[in-house]
Amino acid sequence: MDFRVVKGDIADERADALVNAAGTSLEMGSGVAGSLRRAAGGPINEEAVSKGPIDLGDVAVTNAYQLDAEHVIHAAAMPHYGNGRASAESIRDATRHSLEAADEMDCESIVLPIVGTGAAEFPFEEGATIVCETVWEYEPETLEDIRVIGYTEAEYRTLQEIADEVRTP
Repeated sequence: MDFRVVKGDIADERADALVNAAGTSLEMGSGVAGSLRRAAGGPINEEAVSKGPIDLGDVAVTNAYQLDAEHVIHAAAMPHYGNGRASAESIRDATRHSLEAADEMDCESIVLPIVGTGAAEFPFEEGATIVCETVWEYEPETLEDIRVIGYTEAEYRTLQEIADEVRTP
């Protein structure tokens, strides 16, 4: 498995599956979801919402429309009710379920943002550690190329340091 850190907008990435940092309603609002919604064109938001609501930590899959991917995996790391905040458990579950969904669809490549750290207000460094650890612990069946993405230069640098720290031989 090739595990890399990349910088940029996830909507510009090319992969079999792109992961959306979703809430349980699957409504695509701002941040990662907004970027994917705008770039996808088509009724991606309507398709996502039709598959929800889902449980915290679960995923739903939609068409990627005009994105350079086959699928968008909507990973519900935050509730769209109550306090709306992500937890370590919801981030870990959403990440693991995203990887499993990609394997179930025979994907070879996936790009994951650090779910739960935007609107859900979970600390970025802690969320990045959870996502990177979950990727390293995962034993892929078909996935060969797993990328985690930081949007800003600061996020990218922090994410690269964390990925290097949690990397196991």
